Amino acid sequence: MPPEILALIDKPIYLIAILFVGAFVGMTIEQFTAKQRREAWKARKKARGEWVERPRKGAPPGWRGPWPGPTMREVSAEADAFLAGGRSGVPDAADQLRTVMGAQFKPKRLLNKGEEKVLAALEPIVAKLEPGWRVWTQVSLGEVLDADSVEAFNTINAKRVDFLLVDAQQRPRVAIEYQGQGHHQGPAAARDAVKREALRRAGVGYGEVFAGDGPQELAQVVARVMAGAGVERTFGVRNAERS
Repeated sequence: MPPEILALIDKPIYLIAILFVGAFVGMTIEQFTAKQRREAWKARKKARGEWVERPRKGAPPGWRGPWPGPTMREVSAEADAFLAGGRSGVPDAADQLRTVMGAQFKPKRLLNKGEEKVLAALEPIVAKLEPGWRVWTQVSLGEVLDADSVEAFNTINAKRVDFLLVDAQQRPRVAIEYQGQGHHQGPAAARDAVKREALRRAGVGYGEVFAGDGPQELAQVVARVMAGAGVERTFGVRNAERS
């Protein structure tokens, strides 16, 4: 056995100190490596437009229970899978093009059958209540809302509303969500709470229709949300026509 090792055995306190320092250095390197993996994973999500910043100070008002989101183990696993491909940065346009060229794509329906029925009933209702308004479907909130912080914008950027009613100037006025079967499963209620609060703060009305609702129920929801959003108070179009 080398004399250096024998000397350390004779002085166990030095041996313990060296082992402690080695363990500390190893933990520091591991934490740094894990952080690098998470940052690479986050950069990839941002490049794809899939990054959603989770609120750091709790869930939205009205939400009860734990806030849903990926666990650290899930984040690390996805980061490891990303880095396993031999890349450590954000894929550029050429990388994205090669990925697309190596895959097969096919079109899919924009609306399911339940949402399609709602759209068919919603368009004539809106045309009657507010001529000149339009109905858009599956609209990303990042396209119609802005925020005073990057974190807040990232929170709503990838979220969509089923139906968005816009006025003649293409300003968002009312959002309608279709709640089909199983709409309370998983984190759906939390996502709806985030969308509802963001729209409320922007002054955009929010309403919900459910599977089984007919044109009459839909018309009542739309009229109620329009009144709550202050459509007449804001523009005064129909009030002016009546005077």
